[in-house]
Amino acid sequence: MTKKTTTTTATLRLTDPAVREQLEALPASLLLIGFTPDGQPVCVDLDTEGPHVLVCTGSGGGATTILRTLTAQLLHHGSHALVLDRKRISHRWASGVPGVTYCRDIADIHNALVGLRAELQHRLDLIDQHGDIDDLPRLTLMFEAADNTLHQLARYWDTIREKGDPQTSPAVDALEYALFAGRQARIHVLVSSQVANGIIGAGRENFSTMVLGRVPTRTFTRLAPQIHPAPEPNLQPGHVHVVQGWNAHPTQVLLLTDDEAAAGIAATETEED
Repeated sequence: MTKKTTTTTATLRLTDPAVREQLEALPASLLLIGFTPDGQPVCVDLDTEGPHVLVCTGSGGGATTILRTLTAQLLHHGSHALVLDRKRISHRWASGVPGVTYCRDIADIHNALVGLRAELQHRLDLIDQHGDIDDLPRLTLMFEAADNTLHQLARYWDTIREKGDPQTSPAVDALEYALFAGRQARIHVLVSSQVANGIIGAGRENFSTMVLGRVPTRTFTRLAPQIHPAPEPNLQPGHVHVVQGWNAHPTQVLLLTDDEAAAGIAATETEED
């Protein structure tokens, strides 16, 4: 896409006709993260670049907003979404939305991830039998506050594990498997974290796109060592760096409200209308 969108406003909203026009013109495999300062769209291509996105921000850096916006785009194109929200309040918009399984309690999150592992294996078996299946519906795992939740999943497994069970939580194992094998099965993992320590252990190299906002230089360097020197963090709301390969794009992210996300990016009238 060559058309540019101005990014001089404080936030990029769906009510901006230019933003909506660009968003609606994107193919289903492209997720719009936001725009560069000169108005170029910054997207992740789920089919050619990689299926997974890591969002790492400091407090107030907009990670929840970014996950909500990306997940809503996937829902708009027919994906089912598994939303794991241990904070219990970050993604209440997803509760009751068609096509969304919304989990807040640690036991439910554990069971959902174990079920995801079974679904992934089922999809891989289908591919083994029939070759690549392009019409498999996309499945999105949206994982809020992943570091803390992974720690709680490990503790939860310790309380329910029986003699003979593996020491590693099957839920944590399922996440690692989804990061490793999800691409060919059209399973996409969107993760938010403040430090990304546990996620790195689960396979940082499987995240083709990393969205970094308000992180210290040492964190940026740890997550994206190929970017040198690490850029200074932009403390303005909604401003991040999107790391893809050897590039770090300064980006103003698109903001979808809870209502817009729950409506699946339905047509939105501007306040002036």
